[in-house]
Amino acid sequence: MSDAENKRSGPLSGYTVLEMGSTVAGPFCGRLLADFGAEVIKVEPETGDAVRAMGMRDEETSLYASSIFRNKKLISVDLRTEEGRAVVRRIATRVDIIVENFRPGTLEKWGLGYDDLKEENPGLVMVRISGYGQDGPYSDRAGYGIVCESVSGLRELNGDPDRPPPRIAISLTDYITGLYAAFGAVMAINERNFTKKGQVVDAALYESAFSFNEPHVPAFSRLGFVATRTGSRLANNTPNNLYCAKDGRYIHIAAGAQSVFTRLVNIMGQPELLDDPRFSTALARNENHEAIDEIVGAWTATLPLEECEQLLIDNKVPGARIYNMRDIFSDPQYIARDMLVETDGEDGKPVTLAGIVPRMSVNPGRIRWGGRKVGADTNDVLRDVAGLEDSEIEELKGKGVVYAAMPKDGAAE
Repeated sequence: MSDAENKRSGPLSGYTVLEMGSTVAGPFCGRLLADFGAEVIKVEPETGDAVRAMGMRDEETSLYASSIFRNKKLISVDLRTEEGRAVVRRIATRVDIIVENFRPGTLEKWGLGYDDLKEENPGLVMVRISGYGQDGPYSDRAGYGIVCESVSGLRELNGDPDRPPPRIAISLTDYITGLYAAFGAVMAINERNFTKKGQVVDAALYESAFSFNEPHVPAFSRLGFVATRTGSRLANNTPNNLYCAKDGRYIHIAAGAQSVFTRLVNIMGQPELLDDPRFSTALARNENHEAIDEIVGAWTATLPLEECEQLLIDNKVPGARIYNMRDIFSDPQYIARDMLVETDGEDGKPVTLAGIVPRMSVNPGRIRWGGRKVGADTNDVLRDVAGLEDSEIEELKGKGVVYAAMPKDGAAE
């Protein structure tokens, strides 16, 4: 597909984004914008973004980078040099959005802060992702996703009550923040369409994770209730828990609503539970959650997992086994909804990536290419966006200010 066709694809086509973020939160924000058609130019050092060393590798290929850098044009510039910062400044004055997740004050030190750039680019939207925000007493602390997740209170809610709070095996808070940041970028661009003025979007890791504590904030304010770990059970929604099937595999059942609970006890063959005052209402079940969980667990223990799951599905009771990636790759729903998309990796071999979310009925997003090698698009971007002559680019390469991969190493054709 030609560049012209690529630029017309997606609701954000026509917008250009400069991504100076590193690791997960900034690159995920950029990836979301790129998925929906924005031209995203990502800056990396010659050694590559740190995310390239995260996750699994296939020989020299970072499989994580294949996904989180997809649909992006990758340039390599040494931001530690004045000449490198001058190159990035040329690009920054020509883009609609900048995504960055340096420690607050870093861009200002480099002469690349919002106030420095808006004089030449008054419509610029700068998305700033940091651990604790651009101000406040914690703003100069080093921000890291799992640490800020601890500060947010979200970590306290994860795990079993008799064990230390574990982490989920992904950079959850970085992803939450990247999602908020992308939402903020689109809102700011929409506002700019009316005012012609840009603005700063300030997305903090700890605040993004904290926002998911929504039900527990008023509960503490009014009642002094401190939410904590409840294991696999969702507190105050009963039964809503993990249960073991006959073959030792697990299934999660969510039947807190009265109509759903009625269907559950009927397929269990125990409709009399509806007349038991301990279980007759949702509030009563919440008060007696241990007793009802024991009854439901005794029922699931009589059935193999697949039979139990099918019974729930047939009777419209929400329930599912705990999927792993093998289950996902063979599941017809994932396949039907294009949630597993095969594209070319940076090494030329096929790689399957997670599909586009959300689906849009008109001008949807799509995966145009997988993540490329470091510096794959340096030459094209410096020439077409920064406006540099080929001789200037060669001089910068000679000084080590910029790096460009050879076409055979993954550059765009």
